[in-house]
Amino acid sequence: MKNTLLIIIALAATFWFGFFFKTIFSIQPDNKTNIKQTDDKINSPKEKNLKLGAFSVSLNVKDLTISKQFYENFGFTVFGGGMEKNYLIMKNENSLIGLFQGMFEGNILTFNPGWDENAKNIEKFDDVREIQKQLKAKGIKLTAEADEKTAGPASLMATDPDGNVILIDQHR
Repeated sequence: MKNTLLIIIALAATFWFGFFFKTIFSIQPDNKTNIKQTDDKINSPKEKNLKLGAFSVSLNVKDLTISKQFYENFGFTVFGGGMEKNYLIMKNENSLIGLFQGMFEGNILTFNPGWDENAKNIEKFDDVREIQKQLKAKGIKLTAEADEKTAGPASLMATDPDGNVILIDQHR
């Protein structure tokens, strides 16, 4: 019995001894500091986050009927557009997919400033022309630009380093 008690005490002492030395001698990064520094760089007073609005993927499809049926199997339902218009906007909760037949080549990442994912107006958003100014100031090359002398609906386009087209399309 005495040996069992000594073994238990020795194991406990070894555990606490190891824990104590690990805490003192290990070099641990200050994760809170690292996160804070990253957040400060991202949200510095000089650079505010752009409010791009609703996000969707616009897909170039070969057959609108077949694509519609395919995405319905994933739980998407028609939200806008129409078969006679050769495009459908489909929605599953907050996710939006645009299916476009014969309207453009490739696929497009689409943002709609001033709208939420239900095509409802949002109060605070960055106008496409302000977004354009900020992107140009950061050296982003635009493939299509909004007329900065106008107000209301307008759009701009850019291509990311991998060839993906980005459309920022403001409807109001």
